Amino acid sequence: MAPLLQSRSAWQCRASPRALQAPRAALRRSAPLGPDLPQRIWSVGWPVVPATLAGLCGARARKLAKSCPSLPSPTRTVNPGTGEWVIPEDFPKPKGIEQTANYAEAKALSDKLKALDGQAKAKTIVVIGGGLSGLACGKYLSDSGHKAVVLEARDVLGGKVSAWQDEDGDWIETGLHIFFGAYPNMMNLFAELGIEDRLQWKRHQMTFAMQEFPGEFTTFEFPGWPAPLNMAAAILLNQKMLSPLEKLQTGPPLLPMLVEGQRFIDAQDECSVTDFCKKYGMPDRIIKEVFIPMAKALDFIDPDKLSMTVVLTAMNRFINETDGSQTAFLDGNQPDRLCKPIVEHIHQRGGKVRLGAVIEEIVLNEDASVKHLRLRGGEVLEADEYVSALPVDVFKRLLPAQWSSMPFFRQLDNLEGIPVINIHLWFDRKLKNIDALCFSRSPLLSVYADMSTCCKEYYDEERSMLELVFAPCAAIAGSSVNWIAKSDDEIVEATMKELERLFPTEIGEKLADGARLRKSRVVKVPRSVYAAVPGRNNFRPSQATPIRNFTLAGDWTSQKFLGSMEGAVLAGKLAAQVVSERALSIPSQVKRVADFIIEQPSKAPEGIHGSSALAFGGGTQMKAQDFEELRRQDPAALYDGATDS
Repeated sequence: MAPLLQSRSAWQCRASPRALQAPRAALRRSAPLGPDLPQRIWSVGWPVVPATLAGLCGARARKLAKSCPSLPSPTRTVNPGTGEWVIPEDFPKPKGIEQTANYAEAKALSDKLKALDGQAKAKTIVVIGGGLSGLACGKYLSDSGHKAVVLEARDVLGGKVSAWQDEDGDWIETGLHIFFGAYPNMMNLFAELGIEDRLQWKRHQMTFAMQEFPGEFTTFEFPGWPAPLNMAAAILLNQKMLSPLEKLQTGPPLLPMLVEGQRFIDAQDECSVTDFCKKYGMPDRIIKEVFIPMAKALDFIDPDKLSMTVVLTAMNRFINETDGSQTAFLDGNQPDRLCKPIVEHIHQRGGKVRLGAVIEEIVLNEDASVKHLRLRGGEVLEADEYVSALPVDVFKRLLPAQWSSMPFFRQLDNLEGIPVINIHLWFDRKLKNIDALCFSRSPLLSVYADMSTCCKEYYDEERSMLELVFAPCAAIAGSSVNWIAKSDDEIVEATMKELERLFPTEIGEKLADGARLRKSRVVKVPRSVYAAVPGRNNFRPSQATPIRNFTLAGDWTSQKFLGSMEGAVLAGKLAAQVVSERALSIPSQVKRVADFIIEQPSKAPEGIHGSSALAFGGGTQMKAQDFEELRRQDPAALYDGATDS
């Protein structure tokens, strides 16, 4: 915790500020709500749960709120659940994270890869792409005793989690990235690198802006009970977003997920979120209040475009894992605080990570295996094995002509990245803020956070810096406007109008003493995570390919955590497993291709043109030359049926 946040001298009163953050704190401090209460409620039966929880917690919360008067806040931070001023506070790593089956499975795979060290002749493996998936692959190949050479085309690592400093020294991030307790491979990675203390865990709650009451928030507070009781309590105790009847209508459609598990989840891939809700009789208000914010947060896309498998995958983890939905912020910029330790790990084990290494061509042998890579500038790079951890759109442009006719690679034509925009806004004063991620429930904005409060490196007690995800921003995601084609000024203007609703007493041109915008930065990613529209899982390939010395990584490949940081790390780890086991003559299964994907005439690779971040699937602050480069290489990103500028 930052030193400036540790003093509580100005907060002495009968009940501590943290105690006001009911109902969770109230539950822990109330003797009648002992550790056996969940079992007692369960034994009585679910019909009494809402009344029991709401009555006990509500009364206790009101009592605590009255015990301490509202005081001026030096931090301008409030508990969104009570509206009381609080001092920002980080929490210990949740104890339940390491107790889940998914965490044990992730750890077992890490241990397995380490155990392979020395069992086979060490090989040199080139990993193309220095995003999270490529770095994770390089890390676990190194653990297995091989020499990993990770090639990154840009001058910064991280891919979709990359960041860089502007002329003022402020960090500009490609995206607002949050770590969940339900990220078992990511949590194992932090533990293995010895950097768990770099995660700033926040209070276990989900916060939503109230559309009907501008400037107000509502929270789902998770008490310290085991799953699924903690989520049931969080939903039942929230009195603002859904009525009791709507809560009852939400539960039954999710029962098959709890009973059948992953089989049911996978079967819903052909169904959009909206269609699923209508099929099971969920009210339209549930879509509006719950599933629109979830869809935009999970894949930057509206619910009528998003596969229900994505939402169910997240909900399954949150419901079944006690700390699955608890969130953490990285304590600083991603290149230094996350990517650098992975690079050091690879270097310590004899590997390399190179920046500015642009692949011009994948050159093949007669049997279609990889002979070598030809880099921009003419350098030839040979290795025993090759792994691509490129974004799917970039990989398709590099795909050799001989491979392009093969059904395994042909299916990738059905996958493409979704656009997203990340916005940074610096204000001249500290706004009333929350020390957490907030779902904005705005037509234009997905989630946001005041990073001057949530992140140690960006901490500022006098001025706010909001980081916001602008989505959906193109027709493929459900927007009527192609915001990728718009200017930064237009995007910032639209964002500020939305913020006038979120901060009606602090932001607005009509306010005589309103907060003023000092500066802004807009980062556009025309092709981010793969578009998880209905039916896409059929086309996500295995890490193992038909090519004897070539493997795939990337969150778009087949793995159960979909397009996320967790999915990227897991895919890189699985790719390392494929390569390491192949060194021991252990074959890996190649995922079956859908029957209707047939062999077709080959086509020449389009190649990678240009040198901006956009050419390599990254995000950037787009200038005139970037628009021209994108128009030449990916014109659909600027016009895809939406309104163009």
